[in-house]
Amino acid sequence: MISPETDGQKWFALQVRTRWENSTVVLLSGKGYQTLLPTYQMKKRWNGRLRQLNAPLFPGYVFCQFDALNRLPILVTPGVIAVVGRGRVPVPVDDAEIAAIQTVVSSGLRAEPWPYLEIGQKIRVESGALNGLEGVLTNFKGNHRIVVSVSLLRRSVALEIDRTCVSPLEPARACSLEPIISYPLQQGVSA
Repeated sequence: MISPETDGQKWFALQVRTRWENSTVVLLSGKGYQTLLPTYQMKKRWNGRLRQLNAPLFPGYVFCQFDALNRLPILVTPGVIAVVGRGRVPVPVDDAEIAAIQTVVSSGLRAEPWPYLEIGQKIRVESGALNGLEGVLTNFKGNHRIVVSVSLLRRSVALEIDRTCVSPLEPARACSLEPIISYPLQQGVSA
């Protein structure tokens, strides 16, 4: 679980090289940093045989707790590409989100990566009686619904749906969070 934050240490998302998540976590842990790499069990077919393996819930990302003002040791770790942030400013991951991820991992329940869907996003139903239906994802009294509209009549119909049966038609709204790369000479960061 989350340890008490001291000396301005927060949780940050690190963008790492493809398939380097595990080795990067080992290297960062060896340097004394607290890391989080949530994984899930997946089945993959190799050489005609079905095998189970652990895969990252957030491929290409690792979570690490550190002081943003002293991030050079993190950035020089093999596998680390950047600290996720806005422009050149690292943005910490919300403590509640880290706690939620840790709860999911420690629950022992089956978890898997899922497309990020936002309320108001255009979606398509991929299975069941509504297969192929397109509309807008909404939330009403804790239930997800698809809203189908007839523009000419300026009327809409809402149906309750199982969120597991839908996929996004368009990417979620562009977010201003993007990986940044810090250069030690320009940032004045000390090792």
